[in-house]
Amino acid sequence: MIRLLLVDDHAVVREGYRRLLERRGDLTIVAEAGAANEALEAFRREKPDVVVLDLALPDMGGVELIGRIKARDADARILAFSMHREPLFAAQALKAGALGYVTKSSEPSVLVQAVYKVAAGSRVLSPDIAPELAMALLDETPDPLRELSPREFEVLRMLLDGESHDAIGQRLSISPKTVQNYHYQIKTKVGAQNDMDLARIAARHGLID
Repeated sequence: MIRLLLVDDHAVVREGYRRLLERRGDLTIVAEAGAANEALEAFRREKPDVVVLDLALPDMGGVELIGRIKARDADARILAFSMHREPLFAAQALKAGALGYVTKSSEPSVLVQAVYKVAAGSRVLSPDIAPELAMALLDETPDPLRELSPREFEVLRMLLDGESHDAIGQRLSISPKTVQNYHYQIKTKVGAQNDMDLARIAARHGLID
């Protein structure tokens, strides 16, 4: 029996893929969480074989959550299940420690098979993003956002959402001063002179519309 933890802030979505996954006799949902902190507690309590998580969570981003789960258990097997089809999101999730990345636009069977592959310790990408990610990794054109660490990536996403240093610090359990340092490092890494410049670069790479 493969024991799963589902992490998504939409209860209706969780119910949908709970039903999908539990149709298989050897998959069982041992816990659900609607936020990252709930997920960390459920992971500690249940020790699931596979964590299936969304990247958009209300308290901290899924990429940050992946990193925190891996910090608690280096052998944790994590499958990111996200609406984002931009290769950058998949690359950051994998860099943070996820074994797989499946988009929510995939066929249901793709998610099911990805769970089995991740449970077995294999890497997996949904077919709709695998070629794009491969091309992005092969592309020698400089991509400054690709060089960001998972933590820097999450801080950038929150900055782009208009959150203050204080708010970001509360969500990530770090000081506003640390967030300010990340903000400066991000601008330096991507070559942005100011926040308007940073937003333009993020838009050019598909992080914002």
